[in-house]
Amino acid sequence: MSARRRPFGFVIIMLLALHAYIGVRLLPYLDGGVATWILGGAVLLLSLILMPLGMMSRNFEDHALADRVSWAGMLAMGWFSSLLVFTFVRDVVLLVLALLPGPITPAVLHDSAVFVPALALLISVIGFFNARRTASVVSVDIPVANLPAELQGFTIAQISDIHVGPTIKNNYLSAIVAAVNALDADVVAITGDLVDGSVAQLSPHTAPLADLKARYGSYFVTGNHEYYSGAAAWVAELRRLGVRVLMNEHVVLNGGAAPLVLAGVTDFGAGHFDPANASDPVRALLNAPADAAVRILLAHQPRSAPAAEQAGFDVQLSGHTHGGQFWPWGHFVRFQQPFTAGLHRLGKLWVYTSRGTGYWGPPKRFGAPSEITRLRLVRA
Repeated sequence: MSARRRPFGFVIIMLLALHAYIGVRLLPYLDGGVATWILGGAVLLLSLILMPLGMMSRNFEDHALADRVSWAGMLAMGWFSSLLVFTFVRDVVLLVLALLPGPITPAVLHDSAVFVPALALLISVIGFFNARRTASVVSVDIPVANLPAELQGFTIAQISDIHVGPTIKNNYLSAIVAAVNALDADVVAITGDLVDGSVAQLSPHTAPLADLKARYGSYFVTGNHEYYSGAAAWVAELRRLGVRVLMNEHVVLNGGAAPLVLAGVTDFGAGHFDPANASDPVRALLNAPADAAVRILLAHQPRSAPAAEQAGFDVQLSGHTHGGQFWPWGHFVRFQQPFTAGLHRLGKLWVYTSRGTGYWGPPKRFGAPSEITRLRLVRA
């Protein structure tokens, strides 16, 4: 058995076990007898089939079919995720009730078994509409010590983690571009995970990026998903669209008495894909003017922050986390990243982590709304 097939086989076994767990814990307590078992079992079986198919669909030669299968698989994944969590929560609640005086009534068992899939469905529907709408604008002021008057109110429009792919296409990105252009920002910053697929598959759907408008231009840094999708080809494509790609390098903006350094690093894990692309904040500042008023770093993952702070940056803009995307996953992001969402301080460094402008996988956002961020420099 190949190394690739072993992990996939493990995923199938895990999915089978988790679907069986849900069936055993919910179906016996529903009304309807055998008919309920058959219907409930069929729904769980369909979910079990659709999720792996959705993940494999990007390899289909028929791209239209691949998109339809991906839609079905990702919708199933979103519902199943909440169903699994709420089934587990129900079991915890039942365990607590079992420790209290008095028996657990059949009504409690029945009503809770009905409530769990209904709640999972409701949250999935709400989450779908949240994910598919154009992200709202979030305005954030970043206080900078000794900020020159020339840079007071300097604005950056940040978009991140759009994940153009099977369920996010040209019209979705066009709406984002229109919203960003309406901000009339000094700079547009795209902090990685723009795509999930190759240039050949997705270039018609990333074309709206050519319409981005900002006083000093648009800038991009790679995220981990670019490396899954052919980073070198995407770097070339973005440059063709007029977006400046910063790969451990910087530009100097607002030249004159108050220069601003805007730098970008490759993804935190880029070195695993190409050692020459290893993320390096120190290199990104090489030969930058010593009298720069502000040094801003674009870095896809928040965990670049300690190195950025050591390198001497004042501000880091990141994404990657999606803010957890939907409950309860935001509570687990902190085990992998130092920040989940919003503005935080690390030593002398301000770190802003976007919740993302699109979504990955399930078209679902609940408790972690997408955002287009309007960041404004202000004097501390």
